[in-house]
Amino acid sequence: MAAEAAAERLGFVTLEQFLQQLPPELKILHDGGNGAGLLRWVEPSELEDPTPYLLDGEFILTAGLPFLGDGGTGAKVDAYVERLVGAGVGALGFGLEPYFGAVPDTVVDACRHHNLTLVEVPQTVPFAAIGLEFSQLLESDNARVFRQLADTNRQLMRAVLSARPEHELLAALVQRVPVWAQLVGADGRIRARAAAGGGSSAAALPGSGPRKPPAAVELSVLQPILKRLLAGSGPRVEMDSLDAPGSSLVFGHPLRSTRDANLGALILGSAGPLTPAQNSVVSSVVGLLELLVRQRTSGSLAPSQLATALLLHPDSVASGGTRHVNGLKDLLAQSISSTRSAPLRVVQGIKADADWPAGDSPVRELLQWRRMFDTKLVEITDYGFAAITRLKVDDALLAETEKLGWRLVIGDATEFQGLASAYQRVTSLRPRVQATGRSARVDEVTWSVAGLLGREAGTMLASRLLEPVLSQEEPERRSAQLAVLRTWLGENGSWDATAKALGLHRNSVRRQINALAELLDTDLNQAQVRAELWFALQYVDESHSP
Repeated sequence: MAAEAAAERLGFVTLEQFLQQLPPELKILHDGGNGAGLLRWVEPSELEDPTPYLLDGEFILTAGLPFLGDGGTGAKVDAYVERLVGAGVGALGFGLEPYFGAVPDTVVDACRHHNLTLVEVPQTVPFAAIGLEFSQLLESDNARVFRQLADTNRQLMRAVLSARPEHELLAALVQRVPVWAQLVGADGRIRARAAAGGGSSAAALPGSGPRKPPAAVELSVLQPILKRLLAGSGPRVEMDSLDAPGSSLVFGHPLRSTRDANLGALILGSAGPLTPAQNSVVSSVVGLLELLVRQRTSGSLAPSQLATALLLHPDSVASGGTRHVNGLKDLLAQSISSTRSAPLRVVQGIKADADWPAGDSPVRELLQWRRMFDTKLVEITDYGFAAITRLKVDDALLAETEKLGWRLVIGDATEFQGLASAYQRVTSLRPRVQATGRSARVDEVTWSVAGLLGREAGTMLASRLLEPVLSQEEPERRSAQLAVLRTWLGENGSWDATAKALGLHRNSVRRQINALAELLDTDLNQAQVRAELWFALQYVDESHSP
């Protein structure tokens, strides 16, 4: 059960899963008892101390080079294994030949002493084959979870379109996630409830295991958490614990209006923490319930908001056969006064003028944007609005919108199946529009990191990250350090290539890079740090003239 639950975490497999997939020729010389532990990667290394370059949960492969000569003494081998354990290494694989015909006793003894799983790898099994096996296992495990999530999202979509959407949503939730659920209205009364287990044909998410319906939880017992949910503001999760079966962990989500008024709450109980995939299902249900609750308070316009949200957010889009997809295309075409084959655009609006009436009703806002963009598919959001339209949004329409104190992110032309990706592209440009106060079109943007970052943000990044170097008073020292850093990053951290490009000795390059790391107070071994510094260097000339 523990292994199944661990495997549910996307992007990881367990040591036990991995060892079961390896060729039978491999021998486990010592089992460290951490089979349920998560593996991040398989890494060959012949360094005497590879730990500075490792992440937690790696499977280290070595042919024994560190143990030749003096490195094979009991003390040095013990120190080597101790360092691996301290770095969180999941297991050590020892390859036979060309250096050793058998795993040295000192290595076996050290692994037993520090309880590190040790695997003997024969000459017939290349290290590359082990790494490939891990990659394939990781990919298949993720694909399995994503398929389960896709099936769950389809079921949630069917529930939303049913005659009793709130009840069906809760029923779908407890079929897939081991929880009991109660939907409470703003008046404090239960509107729907469901409990896990019993007679459902739907497949539960992997890792949940067999379940029995927990004992019913009376609403009176939930009053403390319900009171906090209905009294607070903003998105949040309230936690509690009850002395009842299946209720050791109780958590609740508020259901809020577009103006952050509390319209009700969803309270869930489980026997223990949920996996990330299960939490993803819970988040989807909370979002759909929130839209359904808003439907009752926003009049007849709310169904279009619900449809817009479901079309723009991939986790909520229904999928099916050609007939089903064509039916959705017809509904979409009717909503935007167009034809099934007409191109679509996603538009996001950001409020830039404080003169726009802050207390305006959602209905007025919806009618305004529906008229201007000739579509019924408009969603009022925290930042402004999002819409799906058939219009090209020409300069005249853009100018009219900007006169009202708004700035737009205008998407490129797409089809029904591409709406989710188009929405992501538009969303990625929204921070740029908010920062610059200027509207943007997706098809006019250079789609590179530098292009998306923009001059203002790039200059700020360079000034912030490279300030200790740029603030130095000696121009020659400053220029030399920037040149070394730029060349070293450009050569992917290769000492030899950097030394050759700069005409320096590799030891000199190493000393200067170490000095820069200390000056910048950062770890240059981290890929994210290197990437951020590389992009910052592209704007050095704009942010500071040496």
